[in-house]
Amino acid sequence: MASIRTFKTFLAVAKYGSFAAAGQEVGLTAAAVGLQIRALEEELDQVLFDRGPRSIVLNTAGRKAVPQVEELLSCYEALASPRDSDELSGKVMMGALVSTLMGAFADALWSLKQQHPKLKVQLFAGLSSDFAYQVESGELDAAIVTQPPRALASSLLWTPLYNEPMVLIVPRQPHFDLPAAPLDALRQAPFIRFDRSTWTGHLVKGVLNEAGVSTRDELELNSVEAAVEIVRQGFGISIVPQLAKVQWEKDRALRVIRLPGVTIERCVGLLERRSHSRLAFTAAIKEYFADSRPARGKRA
Repeated sequence: MASIRTFKTFLAVAKYGSFAAAGQEVGLTAAAVGLQIRALEEELDQVLFDRGPRSIVLNTAGRKAVPQVEELLSCYEALASPRDSDELSGKVMMGALVSTLMGAFADALWSLKQQHPKLKVQLFAGLSSDFAYQVESGELDAAIVTQPPRALASSLLWTPLYNEPMVLIVPRQPHFDLPAAPLDALRQAPFIRFDRSTWTGHLVKGVLNEAGVSTRDELELNSVEAAVEIVRQGFGISIVPQLAKVQWEKDRALRVIRLPGVTIERCVGLLERRSHSRLAFTAAIKEYFADSRPARGKRA
């Protein structure tokens, strides 16, 4: 019968797509990893990976097995640590938008780390669309992302955590003529647009449609932080989510304007597989935001 170590090796291969990289994770040679996977496939009487000349990827049977193996390992870890049943511990692989690390999610993470010192969280910054694939494939345990603009894979679950209003930001000292009326500014001033292919980019498009204006696009990028800095330096205006806990209203180089008639907000949430080995951690994240939601709503 397959051992716990074999199941850990299986998840490592699923994560890295390579016997060599998986071996570095679990402390085995590439050859030993290959033997374990082959033995597991023979025992289950099904092939779990499609093998190529330079990579190995999960097939349909393998993708189906991942959540089941994660659940098995989670149960084993719970049995192995009965005295710490209420303690979150071990390593969690987490994706997060850089903008979420500037405020609300950073608070949640800090709070959990204070309560559970044995917890180790490895963070990866990136885009929501990339995180969706990485969570589904098992490369990440979970990710903090914008609400998906389209349906997700059935194996994934997205839970809303908090909302951020979409606002117009303009420089206090622009290097161009800036109309006083917000909609006129959008029509005439150089516009710093968020990447249209991203999930936040879809929201910006929705805001412009709701406001009924067309913009004079100057730059297109995929970073809220970069857009804010370009506007701060006076080179354009932009529509961005008003980041939770970032006090732009006190910024001497920036003005934040609520657009008339615009109701669109960016909803930030937790993306995870429906079944995985870090359910206790993701449940704690969701509980933190559920407990703090009334206060956060007043601040917004």
